[in-house]
Amino acid sequence: MSDPNSNPLNQPLNVEIAPYQGGDDLLSGFVVSGRWPSSTREWAQFLTLAVRLAAVPGLVPTTTVFRAVEDTPDGPMPGAVGLVTSAGPVLGNGAPAPGEFRRQTPPALLLLHPPSESRPSIPEASEAASGCVLLPGIPHLGLDHRASWVEAERDGTITRLVSKVGVDPAQDPDTAVLAMLLAA
Repeated sequence: MSDPNSNPLNQPLNVEIAPYQGGDDLLSGFVVSGRWPSSTREWAQFLTLAVRLAAVPGLVPTTTVFRAVEDTPDGPMPGAVGLVTSAGPVLGNGAPAPGEFRRQTPPALLLLHPPSESRPSIPEASEAASGCVLLPGIPHLGLDHRASWVEAERDGTITRLVSKVGVDPAQDPDTAVLAMLLAA
């Protein structure tokens, strides 16, 4: 009998993403299965899904910070490798404090903006949500920060997708906020 989780051809497993909601019907995060995204491109694909969900009315009520953690959810989630979970709103009650993630740097931090808190990049984009993923590097060791930005309309249309290696977090408001959560 073969193990359904085995990979006999040593082909890379797919990255599988499943969103989950908390008891308040808000987007609480994502279960990552198979394997973690391993490139800026794969994290941009992940962010695209997350931003499309942020465009759904009521799922993300305010700009929210999410962080990748290597914990796995309780319950039957075969192949789960970790979570991208809400760390709280970017401002106000429950917001993560500057430097909150400095002790254990997450592999990725995301910022999701609902349509009410996004400014569309093109005039014809309506009800657009947006987001940013920062993949922290260690620049003094030659490992650059990487980031992606996505904007999507309520119908799922992607109106902006940018990925960049060698990011200076101070040059963009979203990456600056995420970098502040990593720095002491």
